[in-house]
Formats: sequence, structure tokens, C-alpha cells
Amino acid sequence: MACVDSKVDLWTIPLIALNMSVRKKLGQYLNPRTTVAADWMTLAEAMGFTYLEIRNFEASKRPTQTVLEDWQARSSDATVGKLLSILSEEPVERKDIVEDLRPLIDEDVRKYCEMLKKKAEPPVQVPEVDSCYPRTEEKLGITLRDDPEGAPELFDAFICYCERDFSFVSEMIRELEQTEYRLKLCVFDRDVLPGSCIWTITSELIEKRCKRMVVVISDEYLASDACDFQTKFALSLSPGARNKRLIPVIYKPMKKPFPSILRFLTICDYTRPCTQAWFWTRLAKALSLP
Repeated sequence: MACVDSKVDLWTIPLIALNMSVRKKLGQYLNPRTTVAADWMTLAEAMGFTYLEIRNFEASKRPTQTVLEDWQARSSDATVGKLLSILSEEPVERKDIVEDLRPLIDEDVRKYCEMLKKKAEPPVQVPEVDSCYPRTEEKLGITLRDDPEGAPELFDAFICYCERDFSFVSEMIRELEQTEYRLKLCVFDRDVLPGSCIWTITSELIEKRCKRMVVVISDEYLASDACDFQTKFALSLSPGARNKRLIPVIYKPMKKPFPSILRFLTICDYTRPCTQAWFWTRLAKALSLP
């Protein structure tokens, strides 16, 4: 993905440069009401909306997107730079969102600047019209067994893991797919076709293609940006059913503390010899639930 030119002043780029995909992902982080991090209400307050306006935003199914649209319509300083500043500073202080979405925001800004540049240039005469177009939509051509003419490939669970833990993931495949359980796991390195944007594809798979997500926790997991994004994205989707959607698994002793954002979830612990006998049965049952 190309990055935005470092010379571009984001404080001069209007909010309209951000497409619906970025706005939707912002909503996935901020729409759920939570006591441990700032949500859309705090964002609205920081943007200068009144108490009555914020109460009316509550009626929206997508309050974050509504706040952004109203802010864009009424404020002359509704810019990408201003939004990033509000998200990063008090009282919002959601630098995690800025870090996760910055590549997508930079890409939108780059495209917006290119669009302005093209509008300023004289039209170029094209000798003939190229009628070629992609035969398969990206969302229908992202996994190995996607059918371009049919329904997208679905899975029982998305496996969130880092590269160093792949040996355990291979064991998980053998125990859950190749036994009587016959579950269908989404393993990125095996099932996802190359050439697509990682963040877009993982979001699509976690949100729309997989019933559950298994998170393989390890010291290496804690250092993985991809695993961090996947976990936070899954947690943002369904706050009322987190204990059913996301399943943390520990398969080896850890030196670092267990991630605090997962502390409220029941853990499948493979490191305890007394529970290993029924470890796979418990995990398979959890993934088989509707």
C-alpha cells in the first residue's frame, strides 16, 4: 500500500477524503459503549457537540458515522489532521485506533490528493475504450475455495496466530478438521489468496465469514501488530457476545503478562496436564455452537 506524501499537511485535507470503509472501521471501535476506553460520545464531546445533540445521536444505528457526517457538514476545521489530533489527545486518547487505521487513512488521503491533481490536469485523449474489468469481486475472491459464481466460503473459526506458533496451529488443524469434529478453520497462510490488502481481507473474514475466532496466545503473539489488530477488531464487533465469539488459547508457558483486553474471557489452557485429555473436545464443542 502506498503511503501518503510526507509533505502533505493533513490539517488541510477535508474529512470528506475518508471513505466509508475507514468510517465504518472507526465505528467498529467507537460505537460499542465501554467503561475502559473512550467511545463515540467522548469523541462527540471533543468535537464540540452539545449534550442534547449527543442524546439525539444515540438514536442512530451508527452513531460514530453520524457524528463524523455532522461534524463534516458544520465545521470548517473538520479535517483529517484535526480528527487524528482529537483521537490521540485527551479526553479521547485512542492512539490504538490511530495506529491501526493510519495506513488506511494515509491511503485515502493519497487517493484524494491524486483525484485533485487529475482534476487540475487537462483531459487526455484515449484512442480506444478498454472494456476489461475484474470478473471476481475482491470479497468473493479472497480464499482458496471461493466460488466467483456462488456464495462466499464460510468457516467455523478464524485462527489468529503469529508465525512462530504455526506448529501448534498445524496440530489444531489435525485435531479439529481431520477428526470426527470436521470443523472448517480459516488459517490465513493456507486459505487466503495472495495479492490483497491484509487489513481489508482479515476484517472481511472475521466479521462476515467466520462464526468464531480462536486466538493463540503466546509471548510472540503480544509482539505481533497483525494479531493485535485482529483481536481488537473481533472484540469491537459484538460486545454483548464477546464470550461466545472469541476464544483465547494458551499452548505453552508465557513470560509476559496475559493481555488485559482478554482477561474477561474463559481460556482454553493446553499447558495444564490435568486438562489436556479433554482440551480438544472442549474447544471443538465451543466452535460447533451456532
